[in-house]
Amino acid sequence: MKETIHFVLNGLEVSAEVAPHHSLLTLLREQFDLYGAKEGCGVGECGACTVIVDGLAVNACLLPALEVDGARVETIEGLAAPDGTLHPIQQAFVDLGAIQCGFCTPGMVMSAKALLDHNPSPSEEEIRTAIEGNLCRCTGYHQIVEAIKHAARNLQGTE
Repeated sequence: MKETIHFVLNGLEVSAEVAPHHSLLTLLREQFDLYGAKEGCGVGECGACTVIVDGLAVNACLLPALEVDGARVETIEGLAAPDGTLHPIQQAFVDLGAIQCGFCTPGMVMSAKALLDHNPSPSEEEIRTAIEGNLCRCTGYHQIVEAIKHAARNLQGTE
């Protein structure tokens, strides 16, 4: 039996009919055609499915879709401006070579955004803690951490 839920998705009020067993990841990919959040492991270990729900980075593969009724959900697709201009975090990932294969990138960017939304000037340790649930097999994390530092400075207007 499906239930209708209503929530804000990337700034737009939406509704969807969801089965109780569907995850937020399934909802985003199958009903809204938002493919940035990826299923890497399906058990909340890799962070490839990270999105922001009510300001918190969450694993969309683990969150039942019914739980976002009345919530505010942000995905990687909602970050760029309508004209295609990248969000400063996305641009920093490009500029500092924090993207290799790209599979983990949406989840990393969303974890970084959740961090910077709550802490605009994080230490390197705070950055590493914020992305510890996101696995990358390509970059070794150095470029990712540097990109988040760079984005923080850009968002504060100090770079």
